[in-house]
Amino acid sequence: MELIKTPRVENVRMLDRFNSKKPSVGTLYLTATHLIFVDPEGKKETWILHMHIASVEKLALTATGSPLLIKCKTFLCVTFVIPRERDCHDVFLTVQQLSQPMTIEELYCFQYTSCSDEVPKKSGWAYFDLHAEYQRMGAPNELWCLTTINKEYEICDTYPQYLFVPVTASTPVLVGSSRFRSKGRLPVLSYLHKNKAAICRCSQPLSGFSARCVEDEQLLNCILRANQSGKFMYVVDTRPRINAMANRATGKGYENENFYENIKFHFLGIENIHTMRNSLSRLIDASKLKVPSVNAFLNGLESSGWLKHIKAILETSYFIANAISDGTNVLVHCSDGWDRTAQTCSLACLLLDPYYRTIVGFQALIEKEWLAFGHKFTDRCGHVQGDVREVSPVFTQFVDCVWQLMQQFPSKFEFNERYLLNLHDHVYSCQFGTFVGNCEKDRLDLRLMDRTYSLWGYISSHIREFVNPLFKEEENGPEVVCPNLIPQAIKFWRGMYNRFENGVHPRENFMDLLSAAKDHSSSLEDHVQLLEKRISMLSELLGHADTPSKDIDSVINDSSMAESGSESENSGLFRSRDVRLRTSPGSHNNRHSYVSVVSDAESGFEDSKDNMSPQSVDSRLKNEGNALPTVDQLTEEINSVALNWKSLRNMRECICSTPFDHFSRKYHCWKCGDVFCMRCIDKNVSLPGHLSRQPVPVCRPCYKEIARSLSVETP
Repeated sequence: MELIKTPRVENVRMLDRFNSKKPSVGTLYLTATHLIFVDPEGKKETWILHMHIASVEKLALTATGSPLLIKCKTFLCVTFVIPRERDCHDVFLTVQQLSQPMTIEELYCFQYTSCSDEVPKKSGWAYFDLHAEYQRMGAPNELWCLTTINKEYEICDTYPQYLFVPVTASTPVLVGSSRFRSKGRLPVLSYLHKNKAAICRCSQPLSGFSARCVEDEQLLNCILRANQSGKFMYVVDTRPRINAMANRATGKGYENENFYENIKFHFLGIENIHTMRNSLSRLIDASKLKVPSVNAFLNGLESSGWLKHIKAILETSYFIANAISDGTNVLVHCSDGWDRTAQTCSLACLLLDPYYRTIVGFQALIEKEWLAFGHKFTDRCGHVQGDVREVSPVFTQFVDCVWQLMQQFPSKFEFNERYLLNLHDHVYSCQFGTFVGNCEKDRLDLRLMDRTYSLWGYISSHIREFVNPLFKEEENGPEVVCPNLIPQAIKFWRGMYNRFENGVHPRENFMDLLSAAKDHSSSLEDHVQLLEKRISMLSELLGHADTPSKDIDSVINDSSMAESGSESENSGLFRSRDVRLRTSPGSHNNRHSYVSVVSDAESGFEDSKDNMSPQSVDSRLKNEGNALPTVDQLTEEINSVALNWKSLRNMRECICSTPFDHFSRKYHCWKCGDVFCMRCIDKNVSLPGHLSRQPVPVCRPCYKEIARSLSVETP
């Protein structure tokens, strides 16, 4: 806090590039973690996490004050006009220091504590197990085995401790190959398909112009023979050929085809991190034009080359996936094997395996291909001060590629666009320790599991936000996804790069409308199942009653007397009987409706030899764990579920005055049906009117009402 010299500045104007004549006027607050702008008149709050700030720039003085331009890694671009130049300078220096920590220990994740006890610090860290993931693929087996050669990170400190290699590869061969590969990143198993074809990954060889390594050649031959149906294998160099040739001058390069048997080499032309960094910068300039026009935007988008790079990554990934689908092994590398290799291997797995297209599977994919195999998140995301040439949007491109696939196959992915945006933002936020560090060894040395929260734990506690309502798990359909990669099929992701622009998005998020409809249907179906259960129980009692049209209340009272005042909760699920009931004549004028069974055969009580009384039937129901509720309990069950949900359309703000925009998720309370923001519907509770008794979202007033009723019922 000693860095904050000016914690609050009044009369600050926040400019809107689409409406410069009506800027927002409010107060700018500086905290240890956020820059907060509050506009009381417009009921608007803008929160900017310091770790999200990519750059801060003081612009030329104007007649109204000193402008401060802030650009974020989440593609938020905002200009604050501060009345006094001295205050502007203080804010500038403070934000600059807080957004660029000197060391990893200063990152936000080490100070962050969850405001809710529902997500413990340990939650999420144990979700992924590398051994279990390889076992799911079928390794180890007679062809692939686990090696502990890197147990203490002795061979390669950017690889995981446990690696899977061909059974026929001896320890001297593995050690010799690691010495011939950049950073010691020898060829190892990344993914094993059910047809026994494998994706392996490594870094470039230290071949120079003519060097060779017998052990490396033997290891590649072992990988080839690990697929008994394959006659050859591909070595995919994801770089442009000219880049690979240039690396030969530094003693690196690519494999010499004359030294490797039955191997086909392919260069697939994905540019390096520097080209990608410059491309994203030009893309941001094109999407943030002060005077936007169709020609200017399209020319800027074309000159950035961003979509061309996205297409190249997808084409390479599809080439790998297609080869694996045909039963051919593929070895993938770039320069050091942690940028383009991570992109293409993970996307190829995504195309091949439906498991990776689920929420849990996608997390496992990121843990395996990005975290375990050493993508340099700290360097590439600029978490701390360092060499700016190491910063590059490698993971941003991966997320963009996944979004491109989701646009073509909307029912193939369990997660939605909001999931990708949250994932992208938290990679840069450092709020969670999941993506801190450059490799597995770094994360162990920092003891992140003990000191920080996991992003996966947070996502699991907010899973309803991220489920794709169109997802359909096909058991017998084709598993491999074959994308259309013609230029017209590659789209500009407005939801990412223009996310914070007002007026450029639809009024309502289509997926949110579908999710609300799906949730509403789920609630009603659950409620109907409970009502069918109650009707079945009442019908059974009435079917054995002395009078066929006995008053329901009388039957319930009889059963209640048999209970001697005790109450038991309903538990378990069972299939309710389909019973047809009719209302007795004249019942509309009475306080109670009378229900009579149409016939013994129709009601399912054809066999009445036992002459069971209502009390004996109720006693049997209680023994089965399905005691008949009282009238008050029935009333509560019926009234606890909202039959009509308020429409999301034209909902401008929550009852707490929080405004809704295109990317603000609107939540329904399952009890009252009203619409709330995330902060006002942070409770989950089981509703008496649902048969499943699964916890569902409710607003705070409804939560208090349910809690009060439970406390009254509990002696």
